[in-house]
Amino acid sequence: MPLSAEEIASHPAALRSVQEQSRALIHVYETSPRLAAVFATQQRWLLGHVGLALHFRRDPNDRRTEMTVARFIEVVRRNSVASRNTAEAFVKEMLHYNIAEHVSPSGDGRARPLRVTEATIETFTNWIYAHLRTLDRIDGGNRLATFLERPDMLAKLQPLICDGLLTSVPVREPERTFSLFIWLNNGGIVMDWLMSGIDPEDANLDKIPTSVISISEFAHWLKLSRTHLARKLHDAEALGSIGWVGQRGHSVMWVSRQFFDEYMAVQAAKLAIIDAAFEACFPTAGGN
Repeated sequence: MPLSAEEIASHPAALRSVQEQSRALIHVYETSPRLAAVFATQQRWLLGHVGLALHFRRDPNDRRTEMTVARFIEVVRRNSVASRNTAEAFVKEMLHYNIAEHVSPSGDGRARPLRVTEATIETFTNWIYAHLRTLDRIDGGNRLATFLERPDMLAKLQPLICDGLLTSVPVREPERTFSLFIWLNNGGIVMDWLMSGIDPEDANLDKIPTSVISISEFAHWLKLSRTHLARKLHDAEALGSIGWVGQRGHSVMWVSRQFFDEYMAVQAAKLAIIDAAFEACFPTAGGN
């Protein structure tokens, strides 16, 4: 049986495993910043998953299943992910940066078939690797090894993950501080960076030290506006979710236990969705 979010969140290995996952995702960000920008906010992250799911669900023998701008917009709006204009602008950006491409050089506007490029799929596969590895660390399973033997199953696995994400209340409606960051460009990476620097031995403290000291260096590394990042951090500070051990900018930043718990709850919900999708694809190959 797949792990539940509650089982994942309460497991003694959860924090260290999620931290390793966060470092892997940070590495993806560092090596493929343009593609990482696709997932820069939660809305864009969901838009990206919708596009991938439509790509993988295409049937070469049925033109009605082709991914088109019109079909993409329809799925996005049906699931209340974004407005029509936002969805259309997203597709144009993906085409501009060669994250997606037209199947043929000519065609009719919104009905013109699209596909995700091979380079995009290759990079996205690292996202799958990171999460399967986390699940294996938690329960000693062999999901990643199983997937590596059948990488073609990505075409079945990712759409199921997308379905789960679109219908998950914990993922789409997270608690207050997590919600602050999901609308910030690279907000997920901001949280990953904060949480990956926590000493697991400190995780039970009310104020948990991170490895972050300088907002300027943090913003520069993320290619974010220092002002915009500082504003979000100020909002989080007003909620009591972050602060500094000593003088602001000259001491270590801490995160509150509540913010930490919110982050772990969303990670657990996401991992449970991925595990359920994996179980549907590989019924006998999950955890021990």
